[in-house]
Amino acid sequence: MTVTSPTTTTPTTTTTPPTTSTSGTSTTSTSDATLQGLGSLADNFNTFLTLLTTQLQNQDPTAPLDSNQFTQQLVQMTGVEQQLNTNSLLQQLVNNSGSVSSAVSMIGTNVTATSNTANLTNGQAQWTYNLPSAAADLKVEVLDSSGNVVSVQSPSNMSAGNHNFTWNGQNLAGTQLPNGGAYTLQVSAVDSSGNSITATNYVQGTVTGVTQNAGVASIIVNGTSVPLSSVVSVNPANSTSTSGGS
Repeated sequence: MTVTSPTTTTPTTTTTPPTTSTSGTSTTSTSDATLQGLGSLADNFNTFLTLLTTQLQNQDPTAPLDSNQFTQQLVQMTGVEQQLNTNSLLQQLVNNSGSVSSAVSMIGTNVTATSNTANLTNGQAQWTYNLPSAAADLKVEVLDSSGNVVSVQSPSNMSAGNHNFTWNGQNLAGTQLPNGGAYTLQVSAVDSSGNSITATNYVQGTVTGVTQNAGVASIIVNGTSVPLSSVVSVNPANSTSTSGGS
């Protein structure tokens, strides 16, 4: 009896701590995973359904999960998901408000923004293109909204740097096109070794308005809508930016 009693006590003592430790570790891991996975939970509700399925598969057959408890968990999880979605929408609203405020503060200033597109206004459209290195051959084309070439020019100034380009609004036949259309500038350049040079196009002008579409704030420059994220410089209204001419 003396030998049997310690033997019985030892397994009991040894078994209990792992059970407690496992439970604590599981709870901590679940909490950490929950906190870290809140964002993905809002995007993929199936994650929670998988957890419930796993819980059902591993439940104690002698004490199955109560249906009321199961339903309550579903309701609680749905509430969590909706709250996450609400928080996300509120954060998006705050970010959008900040973007619009930043855009509005630019009205009346002179800006430079990356853009291939410019509107034909008062019989002309203007761009600035940048050549990162000197070109040996250069061609500048203006395309309409359907991708048709309406103007082709070969500027003589092919040095590296910024070059102002103004199109007079006339097509290849010399016909003056109506104002208001959106046109795209396409610059093709190669160096003396025949390697292609990638030019960057900009539009410059005074910001006259602000628009917002699908949460994206844009400014109006020379009648053209330009995303706020495309702006590379902002100057006071009475200042002028300088660039190399062509």
